[in-house]
Amino acid sequence: MAKTLIVILGPTGVGKTELCLDIASHLHIPIINADSRQIFKELPIGTAAPTIEQQHRVKHYFVGNHHIKEYYSASMYEQDVMALLNDLFKQGDVALLTGGSMLYIDAVCKGVDDIPTVDPATRALMMQRLSTEGLPALVEELRHRDPEHWAIVDRKNPRRVIHALEICRMTGRTYTSFRHHTPKVRPFHILKIGLNRDRNLLYERINGRVLEMMDTGLEQEARRVYPQRGLTALNTVGYKELFDYFDGAIDLKEAVRRIQSNTRRYMRKQLTWFKHDQQIHWMNPDNIKEIINYIDESMALTNK
Repeated sequence: MAKTLIVILGPTGVGKTELCLDIASHLHIPIINADSRQIFKELPIGTAAPTIEQQHRVKHYFVGNHHIKEYYSASMYEQDVMALLNDLFKQGDVALLTGGSMLYIDAVCKGVDDIPTVDPATRALMMQRLSTEGLPALVEELRHRDPEHWAIVDRKNPRRVIHALEICRMTGRTYTSFRHHTPKVRPFHILKIGLNRDRNLLYERINGRVLEMMDTGLEQEARRVYPQRGLTALNTVGYKELFDYFDGAIDLKEAVRRIQSNTRRYMRKQLTWFKHDQQIHWMNPDNIKEIINYIDESMALTNK
């Protein structure tokens, strides 16, 4: 049989976790996580990582397997997942990947450019500069070093700006010179299913999930990592807003409101990104039987 990677993607709060547990149980396969923050073991509540019970129900890969101090990138994720898939496809013909991190999903499905790994000294230097000089100064430096990338990068995202500068400083070349945008050919079939709901319902689910996170200990989780707030892993919705509350800049009610608002904004960003991929077949996550039937039929056609 042809090897098939099923990719279940969609915006935050849409309902990927429970659906994928059902799909994995139906196909008797594990789940490969494609959420760039769920890999950090210190952040289970704020990233809505699969619970211990869910991980006992179905084996998961790339959940809580790194510490927030550890550097990890989409390129490293691509290498790790491809190595895992090589092993999984020796045992069976189907694998399941799910998440909402656009770059991580693209890393597996299309590959990422071979950009050098940043050495610890350069990373420490740039993080120190971010702290002392601020993001605007680094954005201006990027404008001089790599104006082509400066024109398209999200200049409000410290991680993106800093990473480009790190590559410029390490190699003496522009970050743009490493980017080829040529999709890699994968030795397996890829079946992409996108999950979506009515926009207002998604908003309600997100608002409710934030309140549930607060009830289950998000504030306490954020306080535990607060001393390390400068880490890239913590430049994440849910933690940034609570850090502002801990600093006394806003009250707790406003922090929760901002978490809800910023999560909804991120959800819209995810959908905009995914809508450009014409290979995605969109479905409602409540239609579990329909989705499983679609997977079974698609795999049957692939193996004809």
